[in-house]
Amino acid sequence: MTSDYFPMIRVGCLLGSAMLLAACNKTEPAAEAPMSLLAAYMQDPAAVERGARIYDGTCAQFCHEAESRVGEEVNLFDCQWRYGITADEIFQITTSGIPGTRMVGYGNNFPEGKQDLWKLIAFIKTKQPECETSEMQKIQ
Repeated sequence: MTSDYFPMIRVGCLLGSAMLLAACNKTEPAAEAPMSLLAAYMQDPAAVERGARIYDGTCAQFCHEAESRVGEEVNLFDCQWRYGITADEIFQITTSGIPGTRMVGYGNNFPEGKQDLWKLIAFIKTKQPECETSEMQKIQ
């Protein structure tokens, strides 16, 4: 009688193993990518306002105007930039500066460090027009 059960036990073990493997192979649905810090700040009026105050107290006091002016070489509110276009490039420039220019690096010397720098970038980006990819270019 015991020899009759061995094939059924073997089949049961194989089926159980196959079901276990199938259950383990199921992949979870991909989670949505979290919103970037910059995107979150751009949608937060308080963060944009803080960025505007930092801009007014830091950038607009020295090299950049408080409002954009057509033809201004260091206009941060148009689609043509000499040194950086992306938010990451702007972050790097603001942190490290640009050698040979009057753009000094601020490092993390804002009251809230990098968070304030991203709020400053959020302010700049919200003031820029929607730029076509062909328009958004580094000028020579």
